[in-house]
Amino acid sequence: MASSAFITSPIAAVLSNKTAASAASQRFSLGRYNIVEFGSRRSSFFSRVKLTAPSQGFSTKKPSSGVRAVAAVEPVVAGVEKALVAPVAVVTGASRGIGKAIALALGKSGCKVLVNYSRSSKEADDVCNEIEESGGQALSFGGDVSKEDVAMAMIKTAVDTWGTVDVLVNNAGITRDTLMMRMKLSQWQEVIDLNLTGVFVCTQAAAKVMMKKKKGKIINISSVVGLIGNAGQVNYSAAKAGVIGFTKSVAREYASRNINVNAIAPGFIASDMTSKLGEDIEKKVLANIPLGRFGQPEEVAGLVEFLALNPSANYITGQVITIDGGMVMQ
Repeated sequence: MASSAFITSPIAAVLSNKTAASAASQRFSLGRYNIVEFGSRRSSFFSRVKLTAPSQGFSTKKPSSGVRAVAAVEPVVAGVEKALVAPVAVVTGASRGIGKAIALALGKSGCKVLVNYSRSSKEADDVCNEIEESGGQALSFGGDVSKEDVAMAMIKTAVDTWGTVDVLVNNAGITRDTLMMRMKLSQWQEVIDLNLTGVFVCTQAAAKVMMKKKKGKIINISSVVGLIGNAGQVNYSAAKAGVIGFTKSVAREYASRNINVNAIAPGFIASDMTSKLGEDIEKKVLANIPLGRFGQPEEVAGLVEFLALNPSANYITGQVITIDGGMVMQ
């Protein structure tokens, strides 16, 4: 996603973001695989997929089409038991910030992780490398997940590679901050499309897989802004509030299928943005946080890991959990 994809706090009103580039799509084939690439870099789309030929087992040979499979592959026999039990997680907007921390936490906890990104292909590859270095498996997927065909292709990629999807983390998002009087319709629509519609299309695609096995965890990253609002962010606030309502409704719809759906609402989380705040602004922000500090991406990731993997979270669904240093107390 764009550099703003991981901003989930009111500080977004202070700074502006670049417009996210739209992704083009191409379709090509590799053996018996039908691969859809979204974006301009073919080699980064399927950079870590463990490909299997019909009768030859795993292969790391560089295909002639330009798609590369480079990750070290576990021996087929020795890795069977681990492959059967390792959950498959899809994390959108996972190349930086909170999304990166979530992907790393899940990967290091034993998940096979699909790392979605929009433009930051190198950063996504770095996340995959770090997961693999810790003994996990990962693949990167480039594309704008506000588009239904991209969301469906992303989930299909995870299923084709690892057989299923157990965990979906809807994290991708952007900001287009300005006062409502000055806000252009395009600025409103861009934020709604990715931050809310993207959550819908990704959830719909993943839920189809989870429903068949009657098991799954869906975690939506909202924001305290969706609870309390923020001047200069009517588009972002509306989208994040929408995510909260969406989460509760979907939780009711899928509870009978043993699919847990929850939302996390971060407050001020340390990021490139917070590091650029002036001293005066930082003091004003921290004065409204009882714990007196910014949160860390790893703290949000720890909460996601608990909801996604800990059996103690199996009775939690339809909830909105704030992680904000006490800024919003209800």
